[in-house]
Amino acid sequence: MNVTARMLAAVVLLLPAAPAAAHRSSPAGATTGLSLPSVTHGQMIVLAAHLPAIRALADAQYPTDPPMRRLQAYINLQHFYCAWGFVPGSLSDEESPFNECTHATLAGVRALLLHLRDMPGDREAKLALARAVDVEMLEHDASMVLCRFSDEPFNTADVIIPHLGAVLTNPTCLAVLLAIGLVALLCGAAASMAEQAIRRRERGARDWAPLPS
Repeated sequence: MNVTARMLAAVVLLLPAAPAAAHRSSPAGATTGLSLPSVTHGQMIVLAAHLPAIRALADAQYPTDPPMRRLQAYINLQHFYCAWGFVPGSLSDEESPFNECTHATLAGVRALLLHLRDMPGDREAKLALARAVDVEMLEHDASMVLCRFSDEPFNTADVIIPHLGAVLTNPTCLAVLLAIGLVALLCGAAASMAEQAIRRRERGARDWAPLPS
């Protein structure tokens, strides 16, 4: 799925979240899932940089267990509602409607890495990645770089969904959505013109076809 299609799909699924109260998929403080400690703004930056490597380790993990699969499913769902991180400011701007859900995604990513570290299998690669993440966080004083969501814990039973109203009133998000809509319209127009050209060629070929003798 290309970037445009992904963003359009995310916007469509945000539509049910239009009321301001529909910010979470369940009441705040849900405890029926796995508890995810908060991550600071600085820790998010480091975790985001290592996200592909952490997900690759999880995909290669054998054997798996229910908590690991629950964390993977949560990360995938949160990543979708965060529009895959394609909206500028999702990671860096605490005023972005997508910042809180990005916090939730990366809280799940850190929990997944810590869980993988203690699972059987190829522990050397997992320990090496966990150490690399820890060292990078220390080098950048990641725990000291805070934002308003830095002390918010999460739970895998509680999916964070951006407010549609906030998305539509945020200048950056609105510009992205308008750009996506324009690209979609141009792609649709190009596809329609190509289809019409093919039909004209097909009609022309039939008109010039020799008559049967």
